[in-house]
Amino acid sequence: MSDALNTEDIKKLILEAPIGEYIGDHGAQVLAEHADCEIKIKDNDFLFHHGDLENHFYILSSGRLVYVKERKKKGKEPHVLQILSQGDLIAELSFIDDTPHTTSCMALGDATVICFKAEAIRPLITKEPQFMFDFMRAVIKRVHRTVSRISKQQMALTDYISTGGKGRS
Repeated sequence: MSDALNTEDIKKLILEAPIGEYIGDHGAQVLAEHADCEIKIKDNDFLFHHGDLENHFYILSSGRLVYVKERKKKGKEPHVLQILSQGDLIAELSFIDDTPHTTSCMALGDATVICFKAEAIRPLITKEPQFMFDFMRAVIKRVHRTVSRISKQQMALTDYISTGGKGRS
């Protein structure tokens, strides 16, 4: 881990983040000890692009990032899919399943992330199995919440279309 990183500050960030609820004090300590580096992203710069393949995930430590769909035409603003705030996990699904990113991630104002690399995290599967189980459970809970939110939006859109724009009565 870089000398610039403070394990106690990272642990506090993790405990205050949604993941902290699932991994607890010990898990936050383990994860903080395995942080690799801090990355600063300037306003409108990208952390990664759709199709990039990386072997790490991030926790947003300050500022805001957005998942976006980039437009092919030059000069077109990206389409915002989700706004991320302090404590949010970023790129954890691509980290887990070794697949390219399905969206791009851009700074909405200046932002900072803590980076966790696979070579530091994967050995924890055998060294800290309870932590890894709790980490995976946190990721799955987030996926379930996202799928539920999308389902509700899809139902509302279907109702709107099927009633000719009047919605439910």
